[in-house]
Amino acid sequence: MTFYKEAFSVLAIFLTFIAFYPYIRLIVKNEIQPHVFSWLIWGTTTLIIFFAQIQGGAGIGAWPIGISALITMTVAYLAYRKKHENSITKLDWIFFISSLASLPFWFLTSDPLWAVVILTTVDVLGFGPTFRKAYNNPFKENTLFFFLFTCRNLSVIVAVEHYSITTVLFPAVIAFVCIVLIAMILYRRKQCVR
Repeated sequence: MTFYKEAFSVLAIFLTFIAFYPYIRLIVKNEIQPHVFSWLIWGTTTLIIFFAQIQGGAGIGAWPIGISALITMTVAYLAYRKKHENSITKLDWIFFISSLASLPFWFLTSDPLWAVVILTTVDVLGFGPTFRKAYNNPFKENTLFFFLFTCRNLSVIVAVEHYSITTVLFPAVIAFVCIVLIAMILYRRKQCVR
């Protein structure tokens, strides 16, 4: 059973790199323009969720999330450096502050579940700027990236060593939101071509 979990963790890490490599390359070539604050929020929440999953017993299944957090912070940095889609609203700040506010909940309750619930919610809300940007400019987002992340998150769920809401909520919800984002982008692309 351990080899099975390790294999899916390695698959999830592989999918993380496969998804991010072309995405980062497209950012550098100015072909896509990620929203810097979405990526900052996602990087922060993903890193905290990684630590919560480790505490919750996810084991090797948490490692793809940790690696993803570091790469996500790199995307935020590139988006900032390239000055892509840097319109930051008050709502963006609320999302970011909410992600940091999860830490006191975790500390006060000594239960990583509360951090995961709060951070998953914030991470989903962090999609807001990207949904807004992708709705207005559906050709400025890469659907393959979000498809690979859907597959990655499903692999993470299989790789988790101990199943609980703490260890599974985040990858399950993010996979679902990625599917919704892809559907919206494809729908908007059809509308724009007409």
